[in-house]
Amino acid sequence: MRTALAIGVCLLGVLSAAAVDRAQAQDRPSAQTIRDSYRAKLNDNTVTIMAGGADGTDLAIVQDIAAVLDDGAQLRVVPMVGKGPSQNLKDVLYMRGVDMGITQANVLKHYAKTGELGPNLESQVAYIAKLFNEEMHVVARAEVSDIRALDGKTVNVGPEGNGAEITARAVFDAIGITVREAHLDQADALAKLKAGDIDAMVVVAGKPAPILAHIDDASGLKLLSVPYAKGLEDNYYPETLTQADYPQLIGDGARVDTVAVCAVLVSFNWAKDSPRTQKLDRFVNRFFSNFNAFLAPPRHPKWQQVNFAATLEGWHRSPLAQAWIDHAKTTLAADPDARKRFETFLAQADTKAATTSEAQRAKLFRDFLEWSKTHDQN
Repeated sequence: MRTALAIGVCLLGVLSAAAVDRAQAQDRPSAQTIRDSYRAKLNDNTVTIMAGGADGTDLAIVQDIAAVLDDGAQLRVVPMVGKGPSQNLKDVLYMRGVDMGITQANVLKHYAKTGELGPNLESQVAYIAKLFNEEMHVVARAEVSDIRALDGKTVNVGPEGNGAEITARAVFDAIGITVREAHLDQADALAKLKAGDIDAMVVVAGKPAPILAHIDDASGLKLLSVPYAKGLEDNYYPETLTQADYPQLIGDGARVDTVAVCAVLVSFNWAKDSPRTQKLDRFVNRFFSNFNAFLAPPRHPKWQQVNFAATLEGWHRSPLAQAWIDHAKTTLAADPDARKRFETFLAQADTKAATTSEAQRAKLFRDFLEWSKTHDQN
């Protein structure tokens, strides 16, 4: 009888434990629930940015954005390796999963004019910020004396439909020359240029362009000056390349004049209530609020050219970006000491803001922000 009682007690214990296990199992989320929850959180907090290829400047810029803004919890920024400003624009408009991309102002105007990407492009694209200038580099054989000597010669302008092709055609047309176009990627073009199979190549990238800054052997090559010809004023800016930019291609004290285009961070113009808009809003707030972090090493030196409040004529700024800028202006205007502090800064800096260029004004404003931080701490 004792044995039977013991068995009964053990059996009750086993049944009770099994019941507890069943109850706990019912309380635990299923594997599918865990996956769904993690997937939703991951996608809600993630934005993607299409950059250029590894041989351009854009990828380094997007990697900087990810390094500064990505905290893994509230916001994740995923850089995407693309094919340049022309394809990036197409990807922003039509590729699933692409939230933003870096393109160029002249590329936007080109497609708005041709209608190739559909009508009313200006209403489909919203720019978040003008970024920096990307210079046109014309690398030629040493025997080419002048860019006009390329008339009738073979010049690589990159793959068909890319941003360099658009820029090269506009600039060569303004100068009055016609070239035989080659459509190679930059690495192949450089190899053929060294071998003498082509006469020159065009690279449009923020200086120093990676493919030119890291040439193992630049003997027999040179950078040609690009004149700021009539007709380029609306889409291009005069720029200069120096020996500090390309020590293997430019001699001591020499300079090479060229033209540049403006890089632009753009998104699709999503509806206000779209989930994509909510993600972009999170990105815009963090991007603008942490802008000073992009100005310090080890970030790319091109960030020093960026004035995120600058406007892109003929295009609509993202409402999210405009709202942030408007709020910042209102906050500054509400500060009774802000004007006085800025005037004090100007006096100490001994400069005349009214006569400075847009780039100088942008730098002046950043200098003021840094000075203001120090002033407030004292």
